[in-house]
Amino acid sequence: MTGAATLFSGNSLLAATAPKKDKLGIALVGLGYYSTDLLAPALQMTEKCYLAGIVTGTPAKAQQWKAKYKIPDKNIYNYQNFDQIANNPDIDVVYVVLPPSMHREFVVKAAKAGKHVLCEKPMAPSVADCEAMIAACKDNKVKLAIGYRCQHDPNIQAVRKVARDQKFGKVKMITSAAGYFDARTDHWKQKKALGGGVMGDMGVYALQGARLATGEEPISVIAQASTTRPDIYKEVEETMMFMLDFPSGARASCQTSFGINMNYLQVNYEKGWLKLEPQSGYLGNKGSMSDGTIIDFPLTNQQAKQLDEDCLALMNQTDLLAPGEEGLRDIRVVEAIYQSVRSGKSVKI
Repeated sequence: MTGAATLFSGNSLLAATAPKKDKLGIALVGLGYYSTDLLAPALQMTEKCYLAGIVTGTPAKAQQWKAKYKIPDKNIYNYQNFDQIANNPDIDVVYVVLPPSMHREFVVKAAKAGKHVLCEKPMAPSVADCEAMIAACKDNKVKLAIGYRCQHDPNIQAVRKVARDQKFGKVKMITSAAGYFDARTDHWKQKKALGGGVMGDMGVYALQGARLATGEEPISVIAQASTTRPDIYKEVEETMMFMLDFPSGARASCQTSFGINMNYLQVNYEKGWLKLEPQSGYLGNKGSMSDGTIIDFPLTNQQAKQLDEDCLALMNQTDLLAPGEEGLRDIRVVEAIYQSVRSGKSVKI
């Protein structure tokens, strides 16, 4: 691999001589709804990156994207020839947008190809997968970021600031919910082998709401899973409810579902409260505080902001807002939640 493709590789000589780019080229791996309807449009708005390539197993999609986004043939890959991306200087970053069961394989492949990696959430089905992904990126001297778009939202950042500043004193109780009614009957989210189940998908938003609002990591959890449509949710849960305990004594009651429309965060402090509804909306999140403060920072596009900020950090070699370790922290809790469901008992994390 030569030239600009090695700008951020472990080879210091090549890195020193490669021209610095104004924009990083991103290849999207997997062209489902999120790539098609959200990431690709967002990449038309970004300043620090652009849509350079695609990886798809569907030739018809490849032709459609080629025509729509003027993607050259040399930047179009399938899952069989993916490894050849190592030789393409146009592509600096690989964004893995596949079912969670495939994240580890393609994050590791991208890292071995010398490319930085963005990975959609949930990071992976297991802690072991997450650790392997982090290790592969470190071993190959590339960076790994998780697609936590909400952490780039100034409204979510305002919630985190309240906890850091202790504006209303200590956090006492949190209620965090994220869910929607999914009418689909045959989707990867309903298949265990593909990493389905609501906890890893919408449940991560409910979990992040509690973690970010406290600024702490939970120390124990008790959880209960349920399903109202067993004909559809045969292998995985449709709804999950879980209670988290934090080191400070704060507690969080969290709910997530593929059968219920809900999206909100309420934080009760010693001397006040904060509410956010929605707390994980694509168009931004809005809320208020007990002192009359309104939380409604303008935001043009969450995905564009996430992509630009991640790529700027890569170019400047500064810390990523949500590195692989952040995804691992969530999956560690998710594993404990499933353990609690199986045992019917509280589980230490």
